Amino acid sequence: MKFFQATHTFDHSWAQVTAANWMKYPNEQCPHVVAVDVLERHVDPETGVLRTERLLTCNQNAPALVLKFLGGSTVSYVRETSELDPKTQKLTMKTQNLSMCNVLTINETITYTAHPHDESSTMFKQEAQIAAGSALSRFSSYIEDFCLTRFRDNAAVGRAGFEMVLEKLKHARQEATSQLEKATTSAVNAAAATAAL
Repeated sequence: MKFFQATHTFDHSWAQVTAANWMKYPNEQCPHVVAVDVLERHVDPETGVLRTERLLTCNQNAPALVLKFLGGSTVSYVRETSELDPKTQKLTMKTQNLSMCNVLTINETITYTAHPHDESSTMFKQEAQIAAGSALSRFSSYIEDFCLTRFRDNAAVGRAGFEMVLEKLKHARQEATSQLEKATTSAVNAAAATAAL
């Protein structure tokens, strides 16, 4: 079994990051995620925690020999469960591959936590466990190393893609605020002109 861990700080508030999380896909940096379907979503009436289960459909970008060995399909599925707690300002997401899980399992946990000393930033932590199945015991170390390298590369690309989504939303908020200010100013000017008559 191989382990991966990474941390990062996003220069956006927890509310902005968690809102953007639901709009993360599709994005230009992660074209392998082709569909995201919400299977279940509900808010616990006692705790206020939002629980969501989603299915991610991905296109594999693996060497032909590896795909042939693992079953030949370029489409894979990932189950994601999440808990968003607005009181503690923490979003925890867990993913596990559904495709080829008898050959290789990848369990990932991501947390977005409000920074305790800076409300304009959010702490990100990503952890993963990668384990080859017993059928591949002779090659497990090689396969796990290969998958760990791919996972590390994809994680960096994924963070960059998420930064793009956050920046687009920031720009959209600024544009909406600017339009609202212009409309308000125009309405106040119109009202003042009417009152002057």
